Amino acid sequence: MIFDAVEAAAARKADVVLADTAGRLHTKTNLMDELAKVRRVADKGAGSVTEVLLVLDATTGQNGLNQARQFAEATDVTGVVLTKLDGSAKGGIVFAIRAELDLPVKLVGLGESATDLVDFDAGEFVDALVSTD
Repeated sequence: MIFDAVEAAAARKADVVLADTAGRLHTKTNLMDELAKVRRVADKGAGSVTEVLLVLDATTGQNGLNQARQFAEATDVTGVVLTKLDGSAKGGIVFAIRAELDLPVKLVGLGESATDLVDFDAGEFVDALVSTD
């Protein structure tokens, strides 16, 4: 399906194709193998993958690091989107992912609407962590 989407986009002179592979469990080898194949196929023909974002739930804690490690290995992840940062999660996984995998956090979800997905600002993030409010 991804190959057809990329070819159709090229024929229509579209600049971007978005593919959502939600529902992958990093603990299921066959699903991760399929994900790696999707990534390889997207680069065939007219395709050229320029961005691979891993969306992680900020409430998963250290399990998020395991997920990031596995997904990065399978798909050459270029950045992370961290959701549910508005709740009780402190987002400490940001430091672990950056330090161990050298992956930037590009976007954060601070609510449930589309406008609540914002660019990640490291300075604001650190200020919020050390804030006494």
